[in-house]
Amino acid sequence: MIYPWQADDWNRLQQLRGHWPHALLLHGQAGIGKLRFAQHLAQGLLCEAQQANGEPCGACVACNWFAQGNHPDYRIVVPEALAAEAGAGNAAEEKADKADADEGKKTRAPSKEIKIEQVRGLLDFVGVGSHRGGARVVVLYPAEALNIAAANALLKTLEEPPAGVVFLMVSARVDRLLPTIISRCRQWPMSLPAQQAATQWLTAQGIAEAPALLAEAGGAPLTALALASDENRALRDWTLKQLAAGSECDAFACGEALQKLPVPLVLGWLQRWMYDLLVQRTAGAPRYFPQASAALTRCASQADAGAFARFMRTVTRQRAVENHPLNARLVFEELFLGYRELFA
Repeated sequence: MIYPWQADDWNRLQQLRGHWPHALLLHGQAGIGKLRFAQHLAQGLLCEAQQANGEPCGACVACNWFAQGNHPDYRIVVPEALAAEAGAGNAAEEKADKADADEGKKTRAPSKEIKIEQVRGLLDFVGVGSHRGGARVVVLYPAEALNIAAANALLKTLEEPPAGVVFLMVSARVDRLLPTIISRCRQWPMSLPAQQAATQWLTAQGIAEAPALLAEAGGAPLTALALASDENRALRDWTLKQLAAGSECDAFACGEALQKLPVPLVLGWLQRWMYDLLVQRTAGAPRYFPQASAALTRCASQADAGAFARFMRTVTRQRAVENHPLNARLVFEELFLGYRELFA
């Protein structure tokens, strides 16, 4: 099933049924349920007793196979690190895993990229005829995880796909995709849910602080749901207090306390705070931390404009290398020292 806020996207998408594109790029903010939408759409395309609005029947042989994760005309391609989340256990993934095992990488961390071995396995799949005489459907998630070699290997097939093959590309960072990949797809922006609908859904999931969590998540309900059970929430609240302290922020304490956390996670907290600080300087309303409006107002009035601009560039540069094997403690100390200099 799709999420309640996706009904409009689903209904509008059915207008393409008469001339379905061979490659559809579903893109939008992270945390709004694009993967589930793509999987539901894939099931609908494979269903052998499809309903009038494109919904899968849920009872035919094809739907049963899909629910069990072994439909012969369906493939999902994801990085190893996301395989469990996406329910990927198909032959293409297994082939890539075997290739890696043969290279003796038994102790390495799961890859965050979609690699060329996975795409080669996928090309073997699309080169074979349909088992059920209908469509063959491929989901790639997230599409921006395709490394350069994998993206180039996929280009020819996207340009001249075999008959009956539909690619569903899912992306939260369409700006990171190769222009040649984008040009071969029909783009479909996914809507951010209305605040009231998202809040109602979160409340129905038993989330007590739904409005605040939704604001922190930038309006993305699934991200807000994950924040509610985040084991790092206490450290996040402590970090916000340090940022609210302005010139009194203890950079070395931040480095000590946060050093075991992933760099991208802490950078996300810092970047959201800086965004709200910028909005507060321009007489706007905080987007991510409205509950900290008073502290943001105070910090915004004390920060130097030139130092603010330089620090924003520093944070942006750090974002570009956030997944590299860096010394987290040194990274955090440097960042929070730079933040404190805004108020010097």
